[in-house]
Amino acid sequence: MRDFEETTAFLGQWGPFQLTVFFLLGVSIIPNGFSAFSVIFLGDSPTHHCFIPDAKNLSEVWRKAIIPIEVENGREENSKCSRYRLDVVRNLSALGYIPGLDINLTQVDQERCVDGWTYSDDIYQSTIVTEFDLVCSESWKQPFTSSLYFLGVLCGSFFSGQLSDWFGRKPVLFGTMVVQTLFTFVQVFTQSWEMFSVLFFIVGLGQISNYIAAFVLGSEILTGSLRVLYVSLGVCLFFAFGYMMLPVLAFFLRDWRSLLLAMSVPGLVYIPLWWFIPESPRWLLSQGRVEEAEVILREAARKNRVTAPEVIFEESESEEKPKPEERHSPLDLLRPCSICKTTLIISLVWFTLSMGYFCISLNTSRLHGDPYINCFISAAIEVPAYISSWLLLRYLPRRLSTSASMLLGGAALYFIQLVPPSVPSLSIALEMMGKFGLATGTGLVFAYTAELYPTVIRNTALGFCAMISRVGSIIAPYIFTFGTYYKYLPYILLGSLLVLSAMTIPFLPETFGRPLPETIQQMHEQARIKCPCIPEKNRKPTKEANDTILLESSL
Repeated sequence: MRDFEETTAFLGQWGPFQLTVFFLLGVSIIPNGFSAFSVIFLGDSPTHHCFIPDAKNLSEVWRKAIIPIEVENGREENSKCSRYRLDVVRNLSALGYIPGLDINLTQVDQERCVDGWTYSDDIYQSTIVTEFDLVCSESWKQPFTSSLYFLGVLCGSFFSGQLSDWFGRKPVLFGTMVVQTLFTFVQVFTQSWEMFSVLFFIVGLGQISNYIAAFVLGSEILTGSLRVLYVSLGVCLFFAFGYMMLPVLAFFLRDWRSLLLAMSVPGLVYIPLWWFIPESPRWLLSQGRVEEAEVILREAARKNRVTAPEVIFEESESEEKPKPEERHSPLDLLRPCSICKTTLIISLVWFTLSMGYFCISLNTSRLHGDPYINCFISAAIEVPAYISSWLLLRYLPRRLSTSASMLLGGAALYFIQLVPPSVPSLSIALEMMGKFGLATGTGLVFAYTAELYPTVIRNTALGFCAMISRVGSIIAPYIFTFGTYYKYLPYILLGSLLVLSAMTIPFLPETFGRPLPETIQQMHEQARIKCPCIPEKNRKPTKEANDTILLESSL
């Protein structure tokens, strides 16, 4: 088939039709931003201690002393999971003993929170932690809830692309929006943690499928520089805007059921978008539905106030011409040795960036200060990060940009342990700097990976790397549980892994200003280059060459 963009050039690139599609598809991505991180507020654990029944029978001094004092992260705090036995305390109180003066209770006199817990309502009215008592012996369920969501995202990554190829981009986009909205709404009525987790898994399925469908649909309808802007910056900024809306909603809706209800409302608002967002003409042509594709393009021409040709697609253009092509499999990512090296390094980079990104994002509720402000700052920092990644893609070499962004993030996280406890704001600033480096690196690695691999296995490579990154996001909720052993251990682990990954990037081929490889042999030859320097002829590529590379790498 003749080049689609050449055939549809009569529409232009920045007409009302394209701008409408750009904006509406971006709007459909906004719920993914607050859905991906909703567990920050849904699953946060407020301050708590054992519930004390019939406290009126105890003296004031014993009511205060019945909760043991424990040392956690170098500070003395009330125990969250134990109390002194009520029968012992009542007897000593009745005899007039004074704790700490007449008698000292020991660990032998302690018991678990057999009567439940008392939770602070200073920040939240309720969360799933307070609703289902996910503390102490059940505290493992807190990170597991997040991991189940990301496991749903991993599973959704597998079949969303195939469903989109079978049934079309538009039906899958709106179908998965329905799934995400419906199951978020059903979560409001859950009465057990098990049911909440199953539904959360399904919400993860819909979230990633919706995101991918909107990404693909926009990249196939839009053309030229507008498509470059959409796939490299537009999608990320709409996602970040949704992320920034999350703490605003949570601030006014501090009950977890009310927050979920508010998150499901946008699904109703998006119903009218069905009549404004068209199906992908490219996909229709691939299915032989030429007349439907022409109808969409003629309507686009009317909106753009241009005249469409009498025949948009000639008969020969709509017919597939079979070409003898060699079949390729994921095993091609591991052979020969030079390509295997590239795959191993880029997989480590994807894994590290994904795990670090979600670790820092999910940790905002544990930072010093207001969790709502911290979460908003964490979301807002992504806006300059994505703009930076877009500029770096246009003007600087890939290895330098990606490695520098990861070194920035790693160094910032690693140095948090050197900040005095009396300056918590500096720790937060360093953590946000780490988030900036992670978000920038994430924006860079998508395009870099697409440029590294040849056309025949490019989609396979991106799918494989996306799977590796999902594994990192599944592990992410558990990283900060290491902080129970040493407060700064999570930051040391993440910082060290980021620095290690950044040090491996110079061993990858440079792709800036170079044509995309079309065959495995071309990639093999490119990967065998030992010198880290860019050839002189490729050091100053033209602006047009950069636009072409960004455009092709987005597909």
